[in-house]
Amino acid sequence: MTRSTRAPRLARYGFGVADDGGVRAADLLGPDGLGLWRTDTQEAADEPAADLLTALSRAADPDLALRQLHRIVEAERRTAEQPVLLPALHADPGLRRRVVAVLGASSALGDHLVANPGHWRVLATAPDGLAPTADGRLGPLGPGKPIPALRTAYRLALLGIAAADLTGGRGLEQTMAALSALADATLSAAYDIAVGELPEGTPTPRLAVVAMGKCGGGELNYVSDVDVIFVADDEADLPVATTIATRLIHVCGLVAWPVDAALRPEGNRGPLVRTLSSHLAYYRRWARTWEFQALLKARPAAGDLPLAQEWIDQLAPLVWRAAERPEAVDDVRSMRRKIIENIPPKELEREIKRGPGGLRDIEFAVQLLQLVHGRGDETLREPGTIPALRALVAGGYVGRADGEGLLRGYRFLRGVEHRLQLQGLRRTHTVPTEPAALRWLAAALGYTATPGRSAVEAFRAEWVTHATEVRRLHAKLLYRPLLESVARVPADGLRLTPEAARNRLEILGFADPAGALRHLQALTGGVSRTAAIQRTLLPVLLSEFADAPEPDRGLLNYRQVSDKLGSTPWYLRVLRDEGPVARRLARVLSLSRYATDLLAREPEALRMLAEESALAPRPRDVLCEGFTAAAARHTDPVQATHAVRALRRRELVRIACADVLSRAGSLAPRAARDTPLDVATVGAALAGVTDATLTAALRIARASRPELPGLRFAVIGMGRLGGYESNYLSDADVLFVYDPPPGTDESTASAAAHGIAEELRRLLGMPAPDPALGVDADLRPEGRQGPLVRSLAAYAQYYARWSKVWEAQALLRARFVCGDADLGTEFEAMIEPVRYPAGGLTREQVVEIRRIKARVETERLPRGADPATHTKLGRGGLADVEWAVQLLQLRHAGDLPELRGTRTLGALAAARDAGLVDPADAAAMAAGWTLTAQVRNALTLVRGRAGDQLPRHGVELAGVVRLLGADDPGEFLNEYLHVTRHSRTAMEHVMEG
Repeated sequence: MTRSTRAPRLARYGFGVADDGGVRAADLLGPDGLGLWRTDTQEAADEPAADLLTALSRAADPDLALRQLHRIVEAERRTAEQPVLLPALHADPGLRRRVVAVLGASSALGDHLVANPGHWRVLATAPDGLAPTADGRLGPLGPGKPIPALRTAYRLALLGIAAADLTGGRGLEQTMAALSALADATLSAAYDIAVGELPEGTPTPRLAVVAMGKCGGGELNYVSDVDVIFVADDEADLPVATTIATRLIHVCGLVAWPVDAALRPEGNRGPLVRTLSSHLAYYRRWARTWEFQALLKARPAAGDLPLAQEWIDQLAPLVWRAAERPEAVDDVRSMRRKIIENIPPKELEREIKRGPGGLRDIEFAVQLLQLVHGRGDETLREPGTIPALRALVAGGYVGRADGEGLLRGYRFLRGVEHRLQLQGLRRTHTVPTEPAALRWLAAALGYTATPGRSAVEAFRAEWVTHATEVRRLHAKLLYRPLLESVARVPADGLRLTPEAARNRLEILGFADPAGALRHLQALTGGVSRTAAIQRTLLPVLLSEFADAPEPDRGLLNYRQVSDKLGSTPWYLRVLRDEGPVARRLARVLSLSRYATDLLAREPEALRMLAEESALAPRPRDVLCEGFTAAAARHTDPVQATHAVRALRRRELVRIACADVLSRAGSLAPRAARDTPLDVATVGAALAGVTDATLTAALRIARASRPELPGLRFAVIGMGRLGGYESNYLSDADVLFVYDPPPGTDESTASAAAHGIAEELRRLLGMPAPDPALGVDADLRPEGRQGPLVRSLAAYAQYYARWSKVWEAQALLRARFVCGDADLGTEFEAMIEPVRYPAGGLTREQVVEIRRIKARVETERLPRGADPATHTKLGRGGLADVEWAVQLLQLRHAGDLPELRGTRTLGALAAARDAGLVDPADAAAMAAGWTLTAQVRNALTLVRGRAGDQLPRHGVELAGVVRLLGADDPGEFLNEYLHVTRHSRTAMEHVMEG
């Protein structure tokens, strides 16, 4: 039988992947090699040989394991009469499993066993049947030269750790802990060697070796520099301590790995050893954020351990205040970006440590969260990444799902790193590109081929999954806006102990610290996860509440919302994780009773604060379609109306929150950061919501009434609704118009139309948890004495024969809202000659308008109101500008079509462009109308109820000022009086002609 026909039999054991058909394996296994394979029958020589062949087939690289085993046996044959490894492997299944696993996964450790044939005995099963210990302890060095003895002891301990790791005897955390313990033991032995080499009679100094980096965190990998810092007790110790430290570094380099002391103050430019006091002086004055970040992993390792612990304890207060630096959070983020920028482009996507989605992403996110939140929570002060991550999850700083995602990613990436380094015992973090190397790596990690997918493909798929998730979570946690806010809160403010909280509440300006403290205790009491997350959020929220005129009200509102939503799974997670939601909510709750009342009725609406797009007002057409669809899902008119009013409430929440936040700097929706949400946009958005509500309500009302086929019905918007200038509490000023079907009795059509209008008003005004929408038809002909609904012909007859100039003035804002669009167009065409009279007004009509305007000022201004600061009827306010603009429209729109619009500012701009108003007067009136409209809306938002009077002092004035983005109430009031005074003067110029 030829070699080529023998090879496929061996290929079943996994041999021959690297060689030509397993020919080389046949030679090594045959009678002239290890004697495990019978060439005549193409079978294992015996049962023990079959067991060993099976073990070899399960190695990461069966061919490598076989070659290394053959080399060890050959070395035994050269140095002993009879090889003992093969009989030991046959007799001890545990030894067989461990030796083969090491030989197939690490060519470097295999070379060590070849050079030292007897060292495999450290992997033998103990007499009690237990596997050998692999905890990183060094065996006795024995007599002779200490450095070679230490090197041998180190390799034997490393061999035991690798065997336990590869055979599942140790998990990742135990493996990292054992490697870190081995590093400690090696540092201690090197320290003893260095001290032992001192000249006789030399006093031994107090010198501490502090482990840093992965070693300090108890998460060392197989091949890495071991980061340390050397600390001496006093100046007198420095010369000898430096000698010891220098020798320690040299010994460790000869034995195991380089010792890196570059994390010390001033790095490689600074002295190798400093005293404790010198370290403290440096960190207090000069240390940068990354140096405090590095100190998170500091741990006593060797030398004078009490001195090392004292050094750590003395620096701890500095570490836990580092995040309070204004630049701290940005420093950590910048450092992470620089690390990525320094990776060679060709390695960027293969770097599992420094690259995007790599280990550094996890470590930086965890460490930044530790720096920020660990100031007030000592449970987070863990040097290791995995324990720190678990503490962050337990404390509510990281969501459970996010924490599990990071933990899975960390374990996967460290597992890959360990296998890569173990192969050649060299420092690497880069996934290879060669097919053979990738096959070995996938096999070493335990991946197997499945139908349709190779082991390498399975490994790549999982790698991409973990890297993508780590990258996403890194961005989410490292760039969480809440971090900057928490970092700005003093450490004492994070602990929220009763006494500290009470003192902080007084400092923050709470009028009732005792009452506020009760709210805090209710929110943060106990050991639940909810309470833990609240303890994270509240220090930031308290600072936001403190910026408002009534901090106590903001906290009370927050507690009420939290009481309603505290057990809802998404609520606190959204506040903690989703962008600036927590601070946005605090601003809304502390500045707007109106928005707070709406949120209290529907707390789930606060989800909108998490998305930039969710705070943008919806287009009118989209609202009409959505409201109508919601109504169509119910057959009962009351239920259908409740659904429509619930949608209206949600849209009011959206607009109110966007309005409150539009001048809030970084908290503002992105679209509003450059241009705050202007009053015209708010008015149009509110009018759009009313339009949609009326559209859906009209559909419900018509469906609930007996149908009169062919009856056309339309709703005409008037007043602020018609002008797209609604405020938060505006009623819907409307006219109802119908057109009877041909051949139908007028009284029948009138009764049907009247029933529709009454039902619409009833449905929208009935008691419900949602805000009612008053439907006001008082601007109809003859006012309240006239019929609620008229036919198109009746309207035409009335306006042609009996209408007065003020009714023409009211029609300037009339526009079709909902119902029969053709009828609405016909109505607008019918009133065109009335509101835009050809030739303008007569002198008597102008005088009448002036008379009515003067009467409105004297009779409608509320008793006791201050005309200087009344936003609607006061001097230079809304009514002044609107009457002036409407007079211009009545006088000139008949000849100038560009003046024909329902919006005040649009008509004013057209009048200016037409030369009817001095540009300075137009600018003054536009400024006066805009400011008073803004103040009127702000008053509603602050008070939660209607009000047109701007107070001259008090918390309501302060709330309006804060809401509008100003700073000083006195300056704002002066500016208001200045603007409205100029607006009044400009109005008088127009009214006087």
